[in-house]
This record gives sequence, structure tokens and C-alpha cells, in this order.
Amino acid sequence: MKVLRCMTQWSALRANMTSSVGFVPTMGALHEGHLSLLRASAAANSQTVLSIYVNATQFNDPQDFAKYPNTLEADLAKARSAGVDVVLLPDFEQMYSDGFRFQLNEIEFASRLCGTDRPGHFTGVLTVVMKLLNLVRPNRAYFGLKDFQQYMLIKDMCETFFVPTEIVGCPIVREADGLAMSSRNALLDVPARSLAGRFNSLLANAANDAQAVQALRAAGMSVAYVETVGTRRCAAVVIRSGDCAVRLIDNVAVPGSLLPTELKDAVA
Repeated sequence: MKVLRCMTQWSALRANMTSSVGFVPTMGALHEGHLSLLRASAAANSQTVLSIYVNATQFNDPQDFAKYPNTLEADLAKARSAGVDVVLLPDFEQMYSDGFRFQLNEIEFASRLCGTDRPGHFTGVLTVVMKLLNLVRPNRAYFGLKDFQQYMLIKDMCETFFVPTEIVGCPIVREADGLAMSSRNALLDVPARSLAGRFNSLLANAANDAQAVQALRAAGMSVAYVETVGTRRCAAVVIRSGDCAVRLIDNVAVPGSLLPTELKDAVA
């Protein structure tokens, strides 16, 4: 497994790759959800590329950015076990040589759901993903469907700008109690983790969005939003854990809804 910090070296290596390339962009702190994406890529492509880059431009809260976990050595070991061929570790200067002067905005869906209380978040996400896709030039890129809004925005962005990369949505990986795996779960203390384990079931069992809000609040969670978009009921909650507030997201199928064929298994 090659580990590259210089993107010029990567570009030279990429120029000699003639077989299919799969790509998984991450911010590190890898968990089983990330590893499922890497394994999916390794199974479908000759080469799998992982990027680990904590993207400052998508954090609207500087404290959230500062406390994002750095587990690089463990991440590299997990990547190797998942069949990764190349790990890219760019820095801010390489990713944003323009100082974030050029930005990619979406003016409708990005302002809803997570965009409501995280201004600028999706501008940072879409900008860095476009940069990474142009840098890696993968045949396929893999994204977890826990971040359903992000997946839809990236998929639409690539279609809109004729990016020749297939955007693959992969299944939500959950803990035994239904909590969607997330790097943020590590911030939960024991009482907060117990409460977080109820998030998915309360969201899924509510008859409508309003009842989901009531149930989540009654359980002791602060609700950022619950909103059904197409076939998915999407939600974000905040749970107190010691002296910090942990924001968690999830989405479930709306009862009786029909999913697009390519998403039926992925978001079960």
C-alpha cells in the first residue's frame, strides 16, 4: 500500500494506471462504515484509492474542526486490511492553493436539512469533493448513505458538470442497537451513547415527521430537523455528552414508500 503526501507524486502514478480505479474520500477516524466502502471498491475495481483529509472549509464551527479525531496510524492499518492500494494525505496548501477563492455552491437543496444550521457546510463539501474527483479521476467513487443529503448533492453535481465518475451509494452500517456508525459516536459518554441508540428506532417508528420530532424530544434529544425528502425521512439531533454537544444524523425509508431500484438494498 502506497501512502502519498505529495499530490504531484500521485498525479505521476495515476498517469500510468490503465485499469479501473475506485475512490473513497474520508476525513479519517475510520470505522466499519468506511471500511465497507473500501471493501466495495476493492471488490469492483483493480485499484482502490483512499483519501484522508479533514476539510476545514466544511466546518462552520471552529471547535468542531479542532476536536475532530486524528487516528492516522490506526486508519492506515485498517485501510491495508480492507485492500486499499493508495492512501492520499494532502494538506490545505495542496487542496486550496487558491485560498478557497473558488467555491462550488448549490442554491436549493444545500440550504435545507443540514444546510439550515450549518451555513457554508455543503459549499465546503462540494468544493473539496470536486477537487478530489479531478485529482483522483476515479471510475467509481463510494459514499455512505447515512449522509443521504450529501450523497444526493454529490451525485447531482457530477451529473450537472459531466464528471465521468460513477457515484456509488453504499449501505448504512449500524451498531447492534441501530445507531448509524459515525466518527462522532466516539464522543458519546455512556449515558449519551445509550440515548443515541434510540435515535433510529424513534425515527423509523413514528407515523410522520411531527410525531418523530415529539418522540425524539421526549426521549431527551434536541432536534435540529426531521424532514421527509422523497422516499427518506431525514433527521439530525444533538445529544449532550458531558460538557459537549454531539450532533448525529440518520435517515430511514418512509413507511409505504418505494425506493429507486439502486437504493433499495443500500438504505435498508
